[in-house]
Amino acid sequence: MTGAPTGGVGGLPDSTAHGGGGIRGFTVLFDASCPLCRAARRWLASRAQLVPLEFVAAGSAEARRRFPGLDHDATLRDLTVIADTGEVYAGDGAWFACLWALADHRSTAERLARPHLMPLARQVVAAASAIRERVRDPRVEPTDELAGYGGPDDRAACADDHCG
Repeated sequence: MTGAPTGGVGGLPDSTAHGGGGIRGFTVLFDASCPLCRAARRWLASRAQLVPLEFVAAGSAEARRRFPGLDHDATLRDLTVIADTGEVYAGDGAWFACLWALADHRSTAERLARPHLMPLARQVVAAASAIRERVRDPRVEPTDELAGYGGPDDRAACADDHCG
């Protein structure tokens, strides 16, 4: 289960995977101790989804129970997405998978996965990861609770992408 994703183009999921039935769902392992990650989770959850996204705190007991073959320390360093077909996406591949799952952003994911834009997309993901490292609370242990979700350090729900 820890192998690189198969099929697809440029790290994007293969919509015909799983016996031709396609991917029917993703589990997103996110860093619940990071305000940036919680905001990204909230934004993803608020969007129309072509492929349903389920969110589980990375490193939590639930994540370890459901995905025993994963390197759970690595899931706390990089966004990780697991397809119901068994493919595992990490880092930029995970971000692409999340965008690809969204009705209004699938074409963006497909564009960013093209060879001429991939270096830029990887730089954006690396910048987001660097910011995450600065804002996350390393003292918080992974938990099944959505740590701080909706707390005072999180922005209000932003359905129109124009939050201040």
